[in-house]
Amino acid sequence: MKIRALFIDMDGTLLNRTNTISYRNLIAIDKLINQGVKVFLATGRHYEITNPYHKAIGLETPMICLNGAAIHEAGDGNFIEMHPVHLNEKRLHDLTADQPYNVLIHTANGLYCKEINDDIIHWVNVGNIPPRYIGDLRKANYPDVLKYSVRTGGPNYELSALFKEEANVIDWNDGFEIVAPNISKWTAIKNLLDQYQIHPNETVAIGDGPNDIEMLQHVGIGVAMGNASKIVKTAADVITGHHENDGLAEFIEYYLLQSRAI
Repeated sequence: MKIRALFIDMDGTLLNRTNTISYRNLIAIDKLINQGVKVFLATGRHYEITNPYHKAIGLETPMICLNGAAIHEAGDGNFIEMHPVHLNEKRLHDLTADQPYNVLIHTANGLYCKEINDDIIHWVNVGNIPPRYIGDLRKANYPDVLKYSVRTGGPNYELSALFKEEANVIDWNDGFEIVAPNISKWTAIKNLLDQYQIHPNETVAIGDGPNDIEMLQHVGIGVAMGNASKIVKTAADVITGHHENDGLAEFIEYYLLQSRAI
């Protein structure tokens, strides 16, 4: 099987725990690009904190951001696609405002959040753009939302289930994320594959999180990182090494650079 495209998750896949790309990962990706394979980033991050890594790798392909809710052009970052999610805002804030939860709202013009946390501090350092609003979100005036992130400190399936009729909900160990119905990394990948006239069977996707499961199931080769959970590994065709041990490069070197086939 000839591989023509690779879609890479960022956190827990491309990046190590210090949010950096290892030299081995950079070299493996560069060699793959030189073989003619299209390489894309597919992440839950927003554009401003995806683009610096995109540039560091030297990619010229579009970026899939916010779990597929946005696709951005390389370079200027203009939207190719955006898919707002529409919730009952009053109910969302009534359920979260007085609880010890942090709520992050990703919009087309920036981030609005209930409070600052370590992730947001890192994002500001990388993207050089602070949140547009911090505080009681019931008092914020924000435009159409592309992704909600509700950080409850642990799994909260009872709360997340309340939004599943309105949206696509992704459960995490520390809360959940919400995007528009039928929107995911896979739907964004499919749109880009159509644009580039690449068949899903000629495509590899690699990731470690619950937001990666659908893309791993639908591409030709789905690869789970060694640090992924059991449910993510079950969805994959191949399991590679841990992200701290350059599992991304390990897969590229062994499967794609040597034979480019499985």
